[in-house]
Amino acid sequence: MALRLVAVWLLLLTSSALAQQSEWGQCGGIGWQVTGPTTCVAGTVCTKQNDYYSQCIPGASSAPSSTPTSPPSTTSSSPTSSGTPPAQTSVANISPEWAAAYTKAKAAVAKLSLTDKVNLGTGVQWQKGPCVGNTPAISSISGFSGLCLQDSPVGVRYADLVSAFPPEINVAATFNRTLMRERGAAMGAEFKGKGVHVALGPMMNLMRAPAAGRNWEGGGGDPFLSGELAFETITGIQSAGVQACAKHYINNEQEHFRDSSSSIVDDRTEHELYSYPFMRSVQANVAAVMCSYNQINGTFSCENDQTLNGLLKGEFGFQGYVMSDWWATHSGAPAVNAGLDMTMPGDTALGSGQTYFGQNLVNAVQSGQVSEARIDDLATRILAAWYLLGQDSGFPAVNFNSWSTGQGSHINVQADHKNLIRTIDAASTILLKNVNNALPLKAPRSIGVIGNGAGNSSRGPNGYEDRSGDDGVLGMGWGSGTDDYPYLIAPVDAITARAKNDGTTVTSSLSDTDLNGAASAAQGKDVAFVFITADSGEGYLTVENNAGDRNDLNAWHSGDALVEKVASVNKNTIVVVNSVGPIIVEQWINNPNVTALVWSGLPGQEAGNGLVDVLYGAYNPGGRLPFTIGKSITDYSAQVLYSGSGIVQIPYNEGLFIDYRHFDAAGIEPRFEFGFGLSYTTFDYSNLKISGSTAGGTRQPIGPGAALDPWLHDPVVTVTFTLTNNGTVAGTEVPQLYTSPPASAKSAPFNLKGFDSIFLGPGESTTVTMTLARIDFSVWDVPSQSWQIAKGATGISVGASSRDLRLKGSITN
Repeated sequence: MALRLVAVWLLLLTSSALAQQSEWGQCGGIGWQVTGPTTCVAGTVCTKQNDYYSQCIPGASSAPSSTPTSPPSTTSSSPTSSGTPPAQTSVANISPEWAAAYTKAKAAVAKLSLTDKVNLGTGVQWQKGPCVGNTPAISSISGFSGLCLQDSPVGVRYADLVSAFPPEINVAATFNRTLMRERGAAMGAEFKGKGVHVALGPMMNLMRAPAAGRNWEGGGGDPFLSGELAFETITGIQSAGVQACAKHYINNEQEHFRDSSSSIVDDRTEHELYSYPFMRSVQANVAAVMCSYNQINGTFSCENDQTLNGLLKGEFGFQGYVMSDWWATHSGAPAVNAGLDMTMPGDTALGSGQTYFGQNLVNAVQSGQVSEARIDDLATRILAAWYLLGQDSGFPAVNFNSWSTGQGSHINVQADHKNLIRTIDAASTILLKNVNNALPLKAPRSIGVIGNGAGNSSRGPNGYEDRSGDDGVLGMGWGSGTDDYPYLIAPVDAITARAKNDGTTVTSSLSDTDLNGAASAAQGKDVAFVFITADSGEGYLTVENNAGDRNDLNAWHSGDALVEKVASVNKNTIVVVNSVGPIIVEQWINNPNVTALVWSGLPGQEAGNGLVDVLYGAYNPGGRLPFTIGKSITDYSAQVLYSGSGIVQIPYNEGLFIDYRHFDAAGIEPRFEFGFGLSYTTFDYSNLKISGSTAGGTRQPIGPGAALDPWLHDPVVTVTFTLTNNGTVAGTEVPQLYTSPPASAKSAPFNLKGFDSIFLGPGESTTVTMTLARIDFSVWDVPSQSWQIAKGATGISVGASSRDLRLKGSITN
């Protein structure tokens, strides 16, 4: 965090009002103790945005406008937001597990001093404990030796003898809830084996802007798919007795200016898109939520009363605790009153030796700035999560050290997880083009393997800090969302090993720039594989002039030229893409010599093996795109904002219309649509039946926890259809269900609300059943601050992708 921003926020702690002399500056609101407007610069008007803040808006007194196809923009806050989270006893729909954990936590908190309660939420500061985040031991709590919080969403960071799992973007591509949960359970077992109490994942920010650096850490461009991935991952992690942490809450959709920007998001869009995966996380009993670096509508996420107290702890009834992202805390009393429970890593800035919590928070309670009841709530939430996961008994001690590889017990926690990783790799591989059955391979006499992405890194798999180098096979992006590879299987090695079975000759050219070498390796071969890549990551590292976010959607290292060169000399050129997200493939996708396109994504440690399983037909590809691949970057509705100064405003003017929702609403033809993927067999859909109704039932009153009202979430409509494998080999199909709300809803034309992953033998049929709840037919109604079912006919479509909808019906609400 820049010193200038820290200074500004320290000033806020000692002043009741501060007039920001800039466009889009905050000019009033409860959080600033302001009762009326303060001065805005010429040409702007101090405009009330909601009950909690006012903002300097250029021109006129109105909220930022949305695109014409979006619903009216508003930033109304939930009425449940009142400066402090609701008491646990006043929240509806609390799970029995949380209720039992709260009973234990309250009894423990009643015996603590004020200092002890505050210390539960105060990190011990950076590198002053073995983990990336640590809290102190509290001697008066039996068995509480402090919490170890550790990255990452792909495995245990800064530790050895651990697995490097496929990132979430690949797991989303499986559309397979079983694999999602099994991966979570395997990761949870590894975190527990290392003594980690809190695994800092999953990540569920949406792919709003396709070039955003950390998209690969999440589940892609759809809130429903991302929500299911979050639910299953959290359920898996916590089944192992480890606390999961849903992140980054909220609207942290780019790396540029992540700690000096404000995401301007309307209330309906917030509810229907960006908060939806977090609601599903709460339904999975997630223990912790990490607030993000950015501001939301003018207030930093980690002291945003509207999103923390109002939405998360209020509407969603979240019972766990909110921790800051590392150094994303900007104040003590204001942040705690707004809903922050834990500051990480504890210091105000790297090496400052100061904290907003600790004694400063004790002083704030003693001076009346924070109530002791709020501190009791903070402490209870943190301890309840500890009890919820049974960490008060038999939990292993931390046995590694993030900062010293010489310390620790070096316990191997990998078990047989490599087999699950390989399965996920194969299941997440997406076949996008396959002309004349170029794949699977049938004992070719000769193979050419071309491209740096097919080989091993020149520095070894962990040779670049936090994987910040696109060198060799790309198994994950870069940043804090990584861990160390125990090994990394390069495609050229896996292909060579498999080719020996058939007596196939393999020739390689593992350079992206040696076009003559590429042509030589490809010339005359039965098949030529070209590997191209695109990388991205977290903004604290810059790789090949990409500061976290990608600069464009092109393949790196002139990958298009490499493909074209190989295709010019080989009529059976197969392209394999390892990428963090969509790339533009227009330069060569229609080249008749490019016979197949295989999207390998980011596979983790078993990269080459999982790919070979698909290339040779040992695994029939069932992966589907969790995002849209457009024909140009301008096809997408939102882009990374690369320039600005001060608090950079990031207007989400596209509203609900991101990824395929935008392509559908705007009538833009994608190159490959969301949900698309080919198979080595074919499937038939038939016999659609829709039964049930959204009518009736008793709804809970609006209040804390009402977003989890069973009336909203219990299944009320059943959709069945017959799925048949009418091809000649066994394979996996991913049927998808999309709703088309009535025009009055002003929603996207098609909205994913169901999916499954179905394995069928040749000629085999099965009846697939999907259920829909009332929330699947609902839109967020801003005036009433509630979910309301859109009246009229809602279309229900089932098919193989968002644009291959084979069966259509409807239900009238």
